[in-house]
Amino acid sequence: MWGAVPVVALTALVSVDRIPGTNISLTVPYAAEGPGPMFDTLGEVDGVPVVEIDGAPVDGTAGELRMTTVSVRSNMTLAQALGRWLTTDDTLVPVEQVFPPDLSPEEIDQLNQQSFTSSEAAATVAAMNHLGRPVEIVVVDVLADSAASGRIEAKDVIVGVDGNGVDKPGQVQEFVRGKQPGDRITLELQRGDRQVTEVIELGANPQDKKIPMLGVLMGSQPTDGVDVTFNLQDIGGPSAGMIFSLAVIDKLSDGQLNAGRNVAGTGTIAEDGTVGPIGGIDHKVRAASAEGVELFLAPAANCAEAVTGDKDGDMVIAKVNTLDEAITAMADFGAGRDVAACS
Repeated sequence: MWGAVPVVALTALVSVDRIPGTNISLTVPYAAEGPGPMFDTLGEVDGVPVVEIDGAPVDGTAGELRMTTVSVRSNMTLAQALGRWLTTDDTLVPVEQVFPPDLSPEEIDQLNQQSFTSSEAAATVAAMNHLGRPVEIVVVDVLADSAASGRIEAKDVIVGVDGNGVDKPGQVQEFVRGKQPGDRITLELQRGDRQVTEVIELGANPQDKKIPMLGVLMGSQPTDGVDVTFNLQDIGGPSAGMIFSLAVIDKLSDGQLNAGRNVAGTGTIAEDGTVGPIGGIDHKVRAASAEGVELFLAPAANCAEAVTGDKDGDMVIAKVNTLDEAITAMADFGAGRDVAACS
């Protein structure tokens, strides 16, 4: 009987996050990654379209085009971490892979939001390029206490950098990356009906002090009056880019890109339509398979990992390198033709 007491005490100890009566943490330095929620980018969230388009006729859509996510659990006790490892397919990773130790929670949230906003901008540019529509760069937000704070305003349109005309956020980013923290950069802005020039001394990225940082979140807007808004909150990272771009194209072109089928996917998107790899794709594939998705669009660089997530092997996992390849995969699948698939 007494021999069981230490076991009971240990069980109680690992199920609380601090030593009772102290501030000593008992959480383990690991995070659990697993399948997260999916969002149909052709549908609605909280009563508004996930991808909202104004200023142009929107074509009817059918089926689903789902973006996928990864859930992350941190601040786990030993018992909680062991429970995730023993009873789920979650992956345990060192917590610093998810939350850099040199950044505050607020800085991490800010960087995640910046990455997501950049992804939305790239998705808009890639879609407009595919559709042949011109775009311009609009400032979505200015980061507090950044180099741009007090000098650039939300809704400013960036038309030039150091005397060079620009119309895509990636062009501004390239000019910034070509400098050092402390260097000056000249921005030509359209602010309402005024033209404004600002000479700004660049700051440093909080994650790497050697990387210059302007401190603005940039988006893209078509110059022909079309307005694209992505209505998802509390989602971070760049992995929804490809799906967002496909949703915009679907809504602004005739017919259904997905042939009215249930399609999901993931992947970053560059302004030129290149699809890039992401993390946690096995969890995303597993979630899609469990929800009855018929076709999953996976970055070619993630193919080997993607096929491990479909336990039943019933879902077609297409290998895509570009936005055009993703569109072709959906067309082939809808017509019953062979799809270039991951193996």
